[in-house]
Amino acid sequence: MANHPSAKKRHRRAEKRTVVNHARLSRIRTFLKRVEAAIAAGDKEQAVAAFRLAQPELMRGVSKGLVHRNTSARTLSRLSARIKALQAPAAAP
Repeated sequence: MANHPSAKKRHRRAEKRTVVNHARLSRIRTFLKRVEAAIAAGDKEQAVAAFRLAQPELMRGVSKGLVHRNTSARTLSRLSARIKALQAPAAAP
């Protein structure tokens, strides 16, 4: 355990930040799961709506330092591609 006052303060602050960061990361995961569920159900409108809500959440995580920007970009790109694939109609004979 920390002995100096500044180290004790740093420890207290780290504990508070851990709680906040955990809540933010959990919120991001929830929004992404909603998009995944809509894609799995095959509902394009719901998937697009969920994706539009998930985008700012994920970007907020990037700005707060929770998620690397490339990870965020990759995740959004893959989700977008999967949503786009939903709208592709089946080839008619």
